[in-house]
Amino acid sequence: MGFIRDQEERLVIGLLTAKYQKKNLPVPDISELKRQAAKIVDEAHGIARERGKNVLSIVKDMAEDLRKNRRG
Repeated sequence: MGFIRDQEERLVIGLLTAKYQKKNLPVPDISELKRQAAKIVDEAHGIARERGKNVLSIVKDMAEDLRKNRRG
């Protein structure tokens, strides 16, 4: 796995953890979080290819949506 891919997955793990905590759900173990993050990053790469955007901008959009949901 490349450095950038690893960083993308780490960012998504953080987002997933925050989402579980916000919903007062138990946070899965790290292996499950890594599996979920890998799937999300794969999907983000697919979306990026279709829309001509980069993965970082897609993940930033996801993070912004999460922040908005926290406030509201």
